[in-house]
Amino acid sequence: MFEFAWPWVFLLAPLPWLLRLLLPPADSGEAALRVTFLAELESLSGRRARLRLPGWRQQAPFVLLWLLLLSAAARPEWVGEPRPLPTSGRDLLLAVDVSGSMEYADMQWQGETISRLELVKRLLGQFIEDRQGDRVGLILFGSQAYLQAPLTFDRQTVRIWLEEAMIGIAGKNTALGDAIGLALKRLRQRPAQSRVLILVTDGANTAGEIDPQVAARLAAGEGVRIHTIGIGADPQQDGLPGLLGLTPGLDLDEPSLRTIAAETGGTYFRARSTEELNAIEETLDRLEPVAQTPTQARPARPLYAWPLATALLLSLLSVARTLWPPRARPGGSRR
Repeated sequence: MFEFAWPWVFLLAPLPWLLRLLLPPADSGEAALRVTFLAELESLSGRRARLRLPGWRQQAPFVLLWLLLLSAAARPEWVGEPRPLPTSGRDLLLAVDVSGSMEYADMQWQGETISRLELVKRLLGQFIEDRQGDRVGLILFGSQAYLQAPLTFDRQTVRIWLEEAMIGIAGKNTALGDAIGLALKRLRQRPAQSRVLILVTDGANTAGEIDPQVAARLAAGEGVRIHTIGIGADPQQDGLPGLLGLTPGLDLDEPSLRTIAAETGGTYFRARSTEELNAIEETLDRLEPVAQTPTQARPARPLYAWPLATALLLSLLSVARTLWPPRARPGGSRR
């Protein structure tokens, strides 16, 4: 169906005539000569006098040009039939640890040794793409927690921002409680059955103002289900000593992560392989989506380029006619 998005623009149609009535006429500063033998002068000069044209013919091109510009400004568009938007009702936030320890390269991916954050990017990248119908958001946390991407259906953008996450961008420590608190702030306005948080970390809580256990109890009270993912190789699999001889695999506080998940009705996972992350996806797929009001959208195809292009072509023709006026035929003037 054809329609104008801003039809009120046509109220400006009388504006040129109002300006002509209100403003004084322009004075060219040149004297005008009126003669009774205009036809003979046109024949001799080979040019046509504009005063010979009726008034409406003089104004018609400019009226048409003005109407075309108004039509383009009114945003003409072709609106299609309403289409339902695919929504499952889930609001899923990812909270990813970007503290200094996530840089430790003790993970394996297709025979390649990579850092823990790189494993998270590779494992969760496709996971985000598969959340069709879910609103997905991203929180990055270290010493502090930041909302990198609000809840949105634009999963591709969320994945790009996850790919661009850098070690230490939020500080070198780990504030688990603050990450949960920020997620609660974003999820509490959503339907209770759809609130899901996936918390990914490789260490214990070493920063922040909120205790993770307290944050977990608050999340349980708000109906937020938290799935926790522990990143890092098992200590017995990691033969490389870390800084000062400590083994980074021992920093993971699995008891706290298990408690947080159990407190909110979620599940704790240990991410060491693709298979273990697939278990998370299967668990989320079993969540019963909450029924929400169906959302519909009508696709609109803009058409303003057509009247705008026509106005430009008409302007060029008018300029060309002024620069190269039609010559009168020998022995008389053109009609």
